[in-house]
Amino acid sequence: MSLAPRAVLVHRTTEYEELVARHGTHGQAAFFLASHGRAIDEVAERHHRARRALAEVSAAIPLTWRRAQVERADLDRFLFAEQDVVVVVGQDGLVANVAQYVGEQPVVGIDTDPGRNPGVLVRHRSADAARLLPATLAPGAGVDELTMVEAVTDDAQCLVALNEIYLGAAGHRTARYRLGLDDDGGAVEAQASSGVLVGTGTGATGWIRSVWQERGGAGRLPGPTDDRLLWFVREAWPSPVTGTSLSGGELAAGERLSLTVESESLVAFGDGMESDALELTWGQTVRVGRCARRLRLVS
Repeated sequence: MSLAPRAVLVHRTTEYEELVARHGTHGQAAFFLASHGRAIDEVAERHHRARRALAEVSAAIPLTWRRAQVERADLDRFLFAEQDVVVVVGQDGLVANVAQYVGEQPVVGIDTDPGRNPGVLVRHRSADAARLLPATLAPGAGVDELTMVEAVTDDAQCLVALNEIYLGAAGHRTARYRLGLDDDGGAVEAQASSGVLVGTGTGATGWIRSVWQERGGAGRLPGPTDDRLLWFVREAWPSPVTGTSLSGGELAAGERLSLTVESESLVAFGDGMESDALELTWGQTVRVGRCARRLRLVS
């Protein structure tokens, strides 16, 4: 007997909740903001909108379904199951945070603050949940299969991201490494830089786009479902032993960017989740390219 579907509601702590937790009470949080020229009313209203949206989506889950809730900080400890329908209630970035932890499960993005969020990944409103949730299980349900990027180390550690993967030093130290393309005849360059970014078409709406614009906007940005990835070296500088000739480019579906660590340690993390980073030590090699898995985002 197969299990009933499970709706997994993903949310994050609001700015208001963080303020009250830090200062103890609503009044003390209000005093703190007022002393910095801000009012708590707007922050509290955003909190209430987010909680109303979460309650509305929860109420829309079919009675025969199972249910669970997970906060963003607990994603790396939550076990998603094959029968899950993942409902992200929050901002676009929360969908990206979820992407590395799910497999083939459909993901529904619910925008808690329309007009404030771009709505690239949180495409729906909480009022749509009663219609959307059962529809995700219907044959031919509309989903966009978004390209993801992965980093795989030579000791088989793997990191997956929806927007981009950053490889570099923790903090603001210089990253030292050797960089090359696996299919480039073995051409490798020693570099010192602020790190390397490898991103997808979804990432081309954020950090990757800003670097692309700084480089003059040459070439066409990939779309969210395109197989192409873009990569950029950030602020590489030349010296007698480091170069800058490999500064950016594209990776097609089967291509990999190879980085060998020449610092005491570097990190690799995806979509801003520094708390869930891979630790890379001297001499270790990591290869970055398109992930075979895609995020199935309900359109």
